[in-house]
Amino acid sequence: MLKLENVHVHGLAPVSFEVAGGECLAVQGPSGSGKTVLLRALADLDPAEGEISLDGTNRNSISGPEWRNKVRYAAAEPGWWGETPREHFATDRGLEKMIAALGLKTGQLDQSISRLSTGERQRMALVRALIDEPDILLLDEPTGALDVKATTQAEKLIKRHLKAGHAVILVSHDPEQVRRLADRKLVIRGGRVRIGRV
Repeated sequence: MLKLENVHVHGLAPVSFEVAGGECLAVQGPSGSGKTVLLRALADLDPAEGEISLDGTNRNSISGPEWRNKVRYAAAEPGWWGETPREHFATDRGLEKMIAALGLKTGQLDQSISRLSTGERQRMALVRALIDEPDILLLDEPTGALDVKATTQAEKLIKRHLKAGHAVILVSHDPEQVRRLADRKLVIRGGRVRIGRV
């Protein structure tokens, strides 16, 4: 369980909430309201005051990289540091199956990233985020560049992650996607945070 107690993130009123394993919490709000800032703070990429813990382990008691192995942030515009997608995966276990589930071809793992379309890169980034099953997955508009078919495929993988007992915090502009995936929603407006049912 991810737990926040009186957490201060830049531009937002103090926030407290919990997300349990198997639960999807959607984050909604106008552009620039602080959705991405909140996710980045949860992943210990941006500063935040207050208590953030995972299964009783305080974020400040372990290193940033160790925390991010458990609390994984997937940006809306994923970054790439190697020449090919394959260089970005720590494990091959289950990789080709996940690639196929998203309508990608195995050979694309060894193509130059520059040759992949925006949607293909976004799907590769989702596999990269899911492949080693982080406890908490922070998804920032994971299907923003995808068509209906690819979005459905991506949502199936996200649902599988949830069924395995992991949690997802999802930023999405699509209210239908929120209804399909989320159990609760966190709405940010004017710097204030409200949590309720979908």
